[in-house]
Amino acid sequence: MLSLISGTHTPSSIRASPGGSPPEAANLMETQHTQHAQSRPRKRIVVAMTGATGAILGIKALIALRRLNIETHLVMSKWAEATIKYETDYHPSNVKALADHVHNINDMAAPISSGSFKADGMIVVPCSMKTLAAIHSGFCDDLISRTADVMLKERRKLVLVARETPLSDIHLRNMLEVSRAGAIIFPPVPAYYIRAASVEDLVDQSVGRMLDLFDLDTGDFARWEGWDK
Repeated sequence: MLSLISGTHTPSSIRASPGGSPPEAANLMETQHTQHAQSRPRKRIVVAMTGATGAILGIKALIALRRLNIETHLVMSKWAEATIKYETDYHPSNVKALADHVHNINDMAAPISSGSFKADGMIVVPCSMKTLAAIHSGFCDDLISRTADVMLKERRKLVLVARETPLSDIHLRNMLEVSRAGAIIFPPVPAYYIRAASVEDLVDQSVGRMLDLFDLDTGDFARWEGWDK
């Protein structure tokens, strides 16, 4: 008998009987399923942090991705490092330690700068209007804008967590054009319906919704299930 899983000959000792599969067959199938699952490569997400306010969003995204066992490639601008130190209790070196791989923003030869490097997507969090403008124009003068350009040309998921208010015509026009090119604009708008008890609750909800776009569930926030009865 040929095994439906491996295509190899199934020994007579584990052939299914009319009454159902013996334990040996079930164990073999479970082992093969586990080996197949383990052979799948980890998901890869590029995380870029710019100098826009909201550094904690990028930090929390890295923490969540690490917990979900996602391979992360981090690129951080010099102003992102300054914002991290100003807005949070983290040091840039601590944030870099959360990622599997860290690339210098000026290293245009980094693996992530090439379309041949397989990645499941990229999130720019937070995304400054300068970075948005560079992505919109295709002006790839650093590794963040170059990698974002790669995501668009390779038709991979690109999420821009745009941080600015109010928005000018230029900002809106850049967002529209980048969205038409395939990116997703994600302003971290707080969800008041969760009746957050802290800023951290709002951050967790925003990060959870961002990662929903990559089909990743952080489990860190309450989802809307209708009005309480």
